[in-house]
Amino acid sequence: MREEVAISAERRSIRRRVRVPFPNWATLINYARRAIPLLTVIAVLFTLWEGSKRLFDISDQKLPHVGDIIAVFAVRTQGGAGPLLIVQMLNNAWATFGVAFGGFVFGGLLGFALALLFANVRLLERGLMPYVIGSQTVPILAIAPMVVVGLSSMGAPVWIAKAVVAAYLTFFPVTIGMLRGLRATAPTEVDLLRSYAANTRQVFFKLRLPAALPYLFASLKIAATASVIGAIVAELPAGSTHGIGVVIINAAQYYNSRPPALFAAVLVAGLVGLCFYGLVILAERLIIPAGLRREE
Repeated sequence: MREEVAISAERRSIRRRVRVPFPNWATLINYARRAIPLLTVIAVLFTLWEGSKRLFDISDQKLPHVGDIIAVFAVRTQGGAGPLLIVQMLNNAWATFGVAFGGFVFGGLLGFALALLFANVRLLERGLMPYVIGSQTVPILAIAPMVVVGLSSMGAPVWIAKAVVAAYLTFFPVTIGMLRGLRATAPTEVDLLRSYAANTRQVFFKLRLPAALPYLFASLKIAATASVIGAIVAELPAGSTHGIGVVIINAAQYYNSRPPALFAAVLVAGLVGLCFYGLVILAERLIIPAGLRREE
């Protein structure tokens, strides 16, 4: 009998420990307040979209209704025998995300290395920085076919060729942001570490790199969306069968019969960029303390 009472008491103790706590209403209200600006912008855009159609009598061929764009996601592809359009778009969006991530990594590492090189060797900065800046003045639409076709003819996998195009748009903001961050350290702080007999490696990892991280992540946010643009553009001349860029081209070809499909594809492409941007913000919050972040 005593054993049963002890077991029952232990079970009640376990239930109390694992019981789901009541919602923290202050936290929920705080989240709701943060969502109000976003919901307000969505409501304003919806009103302008639908209001413009009624006010200027814009046809559905030129500007479909928002409801028609959302409804097209539930349409089955391949004449009704294939998967839902939203499933097809998400699969293609994942392919584009993979290419963009590869370009993001390649470009980020290249920009990081160039920033370190320029910060330590001023002569190289004076000699190479004009070319780094000039590279961004060349339209990506002119660079992408040459890079994709050239690397593919050399036997490189298609995804690497497309990732190189994405890296082309990624490395520049990382280079500029990281270089500025490395030079944000005050000379007095460096002199203080030197007075404690710190070597160059210790100065970099204990002072310069932590001070440069906020600048680095600010540039990575720009690079994240730029890599998605590069991946989409690189899919156009690559003869790809997967990718959101391919979906956009196919939707544009059948625009006369299904205008909402093109708008839906563009919407998914924008969501890919938002997800990538959100991942960079998440990494920033995990790596950099709250007091050192550069809040936009």
